[in-house]
Amino acid sequence: MKTFGKSFTQQQPISEAAIARAAEIMRSGRLHRYNTVDNEESETSLLEVEFAAYLGVPYALACASGGYALQIALRSVGLAPGDPVLCNAFTLSPVPGAIHNAGGRPLLVETGEDYTIDVEDLRRKAAASQAKLLLLSHMRGHIASMEEVLEVCESHGIKLIEDCAHTLGARWKGRMSGTFGDVACFSSQTYKHLNSGEGGFLTTSDPELMARAVIHSGSYMLYGRHRAVPGEEDFQRVRLVTPNMSGRMDNLRAAILRVQLHELDENCRRWNVLYSCLEAELRKIPGLSMPHRPQHEQYVGSSIQFSLPGFSEDQMRNFVESCGNRGVEVKWFGEKEPRGFTSRYDSWQYINELPDLPLTRRVLSTLCDMRIPLTFDETDCLLIGEIVGECARGDRG
Repeated sequence: MKTFGKSFTQQQPISEAAIARAAEIMRSGRLHRYNTVDNEESETSLLEVEFAAYLGVPYALACASGGYALQIALRSVGLAPGDPVLCNAFTLSPVPGAIHNAGGRPLLVETGEDYTIDVEDLRRKAAASQAKLLLLSHMRGHIASMEEVLEVCESHGIKLIEDCAHTLGARWKGRMSGTFGDVACFSSQTYKHLNSGEGGFLTTSDPELMARAVIHSGSYMLYGRHRAVPGEEDFQRVRLVTPNMSGRMDNLRAAILRVQLHELDENCRRWNVLYSCLEAELRKIPGLSMPHRPQHEQYVGSSIQFSLPGFSEDQMRNFVESCGNRGVEVKWFGEKEPRGFTSRYDSWQYINELPDLPLTRRVLSTLCDMRIPLTFDETDCLLIGEIVGECARGDRG
């Protein structure tokens, strides 16, 4: 019986160029983003300029984490205490957590068979709730029909916050993920497309929103040391009425990320080669289901999802265990108890009056997820597909 020997959590090494630049920063001792001399540009400020240019937007802010970026995005876009915020029911816990921590009320929306937000349920809940904010997760890299999402937002006067933790480098109809909404947030946590251990970004084209976000991030009155920001007049309007919620990125992480940003498109290409290989193998497995990616979606395949329709809870549990025993790490999003990074929406019990979401429960009940690290190769993907197939057939009996 074949087994798989590589780790699903082993990232590729930080490049020598990034290590060298990080060493320069450490030798200087000036890790804080505002600790500069002789009018030099800080590493973090340079990263923000380059990140904004990559997305084609005017403003970018580097943060301590993606979850922190979500919180200050919500506050900067006008969330008031107690306001309802629409969001996917299929997402990771930092998303509803950000809404709760920013003072809002998560209003969960059904998830469709394609693993994206169910637009019809979004339309119904937008009308019924009169919510003015949507925090849309492009969960595990799956992008919803953005024209339909924007139509709902425009019809109901809803501001859109994009959670692009899994879609940096992805596009919808040629347009960058993160450029559809009023504001977007990205993550550079270890398992994302850029790796600084922890970190994140907030981007927008709205000058006043960005001014508020920069003050929230902990700029004090040093916002003039940012470059990917609006002018002084926008800061004058908000600087004394916006609370400091310190969550800055430091120069050491910025040094690591600047080099990776220039490598991103090539890494996206490499991920998609591996994804295509593994997808082809998984589609050969009888009874296994995977949604076909829309032709308009230019995704980044850093992880892969599939379902096993008809499997009971016991069969799903046995399948995941069987794969694990053979070295293939499969996450199951339908498990009742949270495990590791995965949790089902009904485990977020700080949400008052958790809704009944039958479509989401059915989709999640057999939904599986696997990371695809760039430390894998195509031969690895063939073996993973073979093991998954054998385990799935074994549990079907």
